[in-house]
Parts: sequence; C-alpha cells; structure tokens
Amino acid sequence: MKGIILVGGLGTRLDPMTRVINKHLLPVGRFPMVYYPIHSLVDAGIRDIMIVTGGNNPGEFLELLNGGSEFGLDHLYFTYQQQPQGIADALRVTEHFVDNDRCVVILGDNILAGSIRPYVDRYREQPQGAHILLAEVPDPQRFGVPEFDQQGTIVRIIEKPAQPPSEYAAIGVYMYDELLWEILPALELSARGQYEITDVQNAYLARSVLEHDIIDYGWSDAGTPESLFRATAMMLESEFLPELKARDQSRSAPLD
Repeated sequence: MKGIILVGGLGTRLDPMTRVINKHLLPVGRFPMVYYPIHSLVDAGIRDIMIVTGGNNPGEFLELLNGGSEFGLDHLYFTYQQQPQGIADALRVTEHFVDNDRCVVILGDNILAGSIRPYVDRYREQPQGAHILLAEVPDPQRFGVPEFDQQGTIVRIIEKPAQPPSEYAAIGVYMYDELLWEILPALELSARGQYEITDVQNAYLARSVLEHDIIDYGWSDAGTPESLFRATAMMLESEFLPELKARDQSRSAPLD
C-alpha cells in the first residue's frame, strides 16, 4: 500500500505567514506541520510515500525531509502539481507512483491525535472500493459533509453545505483502490473551479463501494489561524507522537 501526502495550495487563509513559506512547513508545536501526516502513515505500516507539492517553496520539502530515513521510510518521492485545481486534480499526478496498488491519502494540514492504523488495517481487509474517515465537528459547513440514512449509511456527501445534513465532516484521510484511476478522468470542474475530492467519494458511493469510520480521538485541520492554534494545542497534549517527542527532547528543552 502506498501513501500520498498533499502539500500544495497557496495557503491564502494563513496570509501573511504563507507569503514566503508553504503552510505545511509552518510549526505545529515543535514540529513542521508535514511531519504529522508522515508519522500517521508510517505508524499505519506504510513505507513508500509520495509528497505532492505545489505553490511556493517546493524545494524546501526536499531539504527538510531528504529521503525520509528519519521516519523509517524505505522511499520518499516528490512530485509537483502545476495548477491549484483541487485535491482530486492533485491525485492525477500520483498514478504512476501508485500503479495498481492501493493508497492512503492524507491532506498535509490534517493533524490527528490518534493512530489511523486500525482503519488502514480494516481497509486492507476490504474487498474493493474506498474508505474515508469522519469526525464530529462544530463547523461542518467548512468541509465535505455526509448525509446518512436511518441505518447510518452514507447516501451522499455535500461539499461545504450552507445547511449541513449532519454534524460530521469527511476529514482529509482517504483510502482508494485502482478504481480511482477510472473516476478521476470523468470528473468535471466545480463552480469553485476545482476538481472536488467529494465528487470522488460520491463516485465510489454510486458504485456502492464506499465505507467509512468515525474517529474517536481529536482531529483538526490547520488551514486557518484558528485551526492552526487548535491543532498546536491538541498536539502538545497528545501522547500519539512519542518518537517525535523523544527525538526532539534529545536536541532541545522538553515540551511544556
């Protein structure tokens, strides 16, 4: 299984901090934001990862991460999304990397206070299709929001709805099989001028091969000043990253 981390975009909601640096290099606690999704994938047993960069300062990821050996990776690959036309569009440039394997995709500004390994292991046993993670959030209108039937099955996902049909959000952790490469070419640009990842989930839904889990630990994106602060506070309290904390403490003062 392959891992993909998306660190493109211009980070305009974090302006002026992102005028001279990619937002995924900003600190969350003591560590650059991009460290967290890498650790999540490695913790789930994934050793081949591709970083999809875009926007400004792509070369700084190479300088920071090198070959990924610091995280115990076998291989760390980099590629570049030419235009910021959405998450689904960014996945197009990873097809040669994933090939006929399955993949776990994490948005680079997604910070999780627990392990995704149980969900990835469940997906390994899933015969086909896709698997997404959900979280209960106070502001679902900022995300892709699932609508459930009376049995708790997702019937559709709506992107940034003004009237959310539930209090849950599809967080930026997506698991896909090779059907992804049939779905992506059929997508159309949304009214926002994006190839929406929600359209990918709904395409899997239309084929009745989309599964989901609701995480039972803290999660935050880090794409706004408020959520960046929330993510930092959450991770300073989390015990999910003992390896990173131990390595950091060997170089500097303890976290407090």
